[in-house]
Amino acid sequence: MNRTTLSLLAAATSLAAVTGFAALTAPDGGAPAAAEAPSRLPVERSSLLCPAPSQSDIAETVYTSFTPRTKASGGGASTAELKPSVATLRDPDDGADKDKKDKPAKDAAKKPAPDKAVVTLKQPGKPVGAEASGGAAPALIGSATGSLAPGWTTQQTTTVSAGSGRGVLGVSCTAPDTDLWFPGAGLAKDRQDYVHLTNPDDTGAVVDIELYGKNGALKSQLTDGIPVPAGASVPVLLSTLTTDPAEDVTVHVTTRTGRVGAVVRGAGDETGSDWLPASTDPSGTLVLPGIPADATSVRLVAFAPGEDDADLRLRLASASGTITPAGAENLRVKSGMTASLDLKDVTKGEPGSLVLSPSEGARPTPVVAALQVTRGKGDKQEIAFIPATAPVGERATAADNRAKGSVLSLTAPGETAQVKVTASAGTEAGEQAVKTYTVKAGTTLAITDPPVPAGLKGSYALTVEPQSGGPVHAARTLLLPQDGIEMFTVQTLPDDRGLVTVPSAEQDLSVLDD
Repeated sequence: MNRTTLSLLAAATSLAAVTGFAALTAPDGGAPAAAEAPSRLPVERSSLLCPAPSQSDIAETVYTSFTPRTKASGGGASTAELKPSVATLRDPDDGADKDKKDKPAKDAAKKPAPDKAVVTLKQPGKPVGAEASGGAAPALIGSATGSLAPGWTTQQTTTVSAGSGRGVLGVSCTAPDTDLWFPGAGLAKDRQDYVHLTNPDDTGAVVDIELYGKNGALKSQLTDGIPVPAGASVPVLLSTLTTDPAEDVTVHVTTRTGRVGAVVRGAGDETGSDWLPASTDPSGTLVLPGIPADATSVRLVAFAPGEDDADLRLRLASASGTITPAGAENLRVKSGMTASLDLKDVTKGEPGSLVLSPSEGARPTPVVAALQVTRGKGDKQEIAFIPATAPVGERATAADNRAKGSVLSLTAPGETAQVKVTASAGTEAGEQAVKTYTVKAGTTLAITDPPVPAGLKGSYALTVEPQSGGPVHAARTLLLPQDGIEMFTVQTLPDDRGLVTVPSAEQDLSVLDD
């Protein structure tokens, strides 16, 4: 009889680092082997997807990619690249100039782009930048491995100075998923909203899109699902999916097969355009951080995906404390229906964050939510979207910050928190800078002068790391005014998921061979 000892730690650690989950199980199917308390280790691989920026000939796009330094780096060779999708299958009306609308449909499918990286990150702690001009820039698909994987972040910022799609369109490129909620889209006559679907995998994906208005599900003209070819990106005009008009819409994206990155581009004739990222997972309590102090209009859109109605209490975490907005104390969200509430200029000249929780006596009911925020008035107004976001957790990063124009919002809805903010080196030059802030309980701290690298040239990244106290929610506003229009974009900062839980000690199992 031979006695063979099997070490499972390496296999379990590798599985956890790639998938975020690992367990040790005895080979006979018995109870899991005993293990010491788990530890946190860096992930070994990350994936990001960036939507096609615009079809406007005057669009100017900047990509900024960054990985923060991690004490224990991921193993193996380190790479981080974003490459063009093999094709971007476009609707001819997808933000195109007016004189392009009559082109044949066959021109909507772009030829495969060369297999050359648009963005290549070489080392943690130092961001890299890249640029693209015009409307032919494709969606990007990328992955990072080794020491570049934990916390890998890429910001895509597009400026369109004129036309129906004008504005600053900013988005943190997203990881692929199978189930996503987007409250805050629109089907009004002056809106041209698209959901962009990007498939990172070598096999095709099939996607279902459900739309919900104030009276429930909107009748869809799509029954067979939307195919997204391997390595391709497909923008879908929401108004082609239904004939039912609705001012406020919740979009639900799920996959029958495969996975996709998804983000909604909201555009209005008078309000400009920006990207609407997915809301955090449905929850009974939500935080929507980073409402600018000079917001002229704020509109809340919420949806209850479960079987129960939700009775929500609204509070504003301002610079001086938590208050209840006058005339907007509560919102009832019926099951399967989209509810909205006009909060007007709710911040009254002070920065703030909206906190949603169950009304007094009501039980917690999961909801998703987002804000449409407007700055300016008349033909000078500009919109951005703020989805409900998860707390920072251990770390989060906003890339593409400039020497001026970045505002970092930190919200502590519960206890007072201490937060470390690190400004990375610049893309061209500059030395790292670090500062620690105190965020008082129930307040929003808007940092209008966040740390800037000494000797900065180019752009840089801001990394947020809570040090003590209660949960912290964060958002970064990028202000890029142009021709009297207060162009801006807001990116929320959920945890970067750069660390995963793995067994902390080797566990040996004995296998008996006859």
